[in-house]
Amino acid sequence: MLEFLAREYPDDRWAESMAGGEVVDEKGRRWNDGSTYAPGRFVYFYRTPAPETPVPFELEVLYDDGGIVVVDKPHFLATIPRGMHVTETATVRLRRLLDCPELTPAHRLDRATAGVLIFTRTKELRRPYQELFSTRSVLKEYEAVAGFDPAMDFPRVVRSRIEKDHGVMVAREEPGEPNSETRIELIDTVGDLARYRLFPLTGRTHQLRIHLSSLGIPILGDPYYPVYTRTAADDFSNPLQLLARAVEFDDPITGARRRYESRRTLRM
Repeated sequence: MLEFLAREYPDDRWAESMAGGEVVDEKGRRWNDGSTYAPGRFVYFYRTPAPETPVPFELEVLYDDGGIVVVDKPHFLATIPRGMHVTETATVRLRRLLDCPELTPAHRLDRATAGVLIFTRTKELRRPYQELFSTRSVLKEYEAVAGFDPAMDFPRVVRSRIEKDHGVMVAREEPGEPNSETRIELIDTVGDLARYRLFPLTGRTHQLRIHLSSLGIPILGDPYYPVYTRTAADDFSNPLQLLARAVEFDDPITGARRRYESRRTLRM
């Protein structure tokens, strides 16, 4: 067993991990160099995450009642561990801050998007709060700074069909039955830029970014649309000017109407 692990994952300290009880089977029993694997059994281990560049922005707690935790996520901080982002994620930061290993997000925000994000503290609360978002029972309000076209009338509703292939960074609009819808309102203008209020009825990948770009008014700081531009993972100089401003819903436990708003601002 140890010989196989050392060959497949040479950068990990397997002898030390086994000696420390960090390699276990599906029943939590420790494995060592003499353990024999049997077909159908599971072996679990935790690899040491690769070093990550710290995201230099704070995660602010807006509300915590012991059941749910509402935070104001900064730009560049992913919601959940995935790929190259593990420790520098909202989930891991908050679990450590609150010493709550069961903490789980009720929904997600893109790494590039800042704003209101809701977590549940216990397994029992996961489903009712996650179902609020899966059943579209949450009023989601976003804000964006993007280009301004004086010939364009607002408010307006944009509907289109958005598709995204697995492993491809960007999504795309295609002909066919619309599967995405966004209401867009104009808040104010400064020169050739404007501030918009966005209400997505659906939650397709990069929906807001694609809809504004399709109108010819892409969001400021967007490296994906209309043209994908690769940026360094440690470049925090030009955040996407998109903010999850607020969420509003009837609490699935108490029935009370709740609304949480971000304290962050976008630059014009």
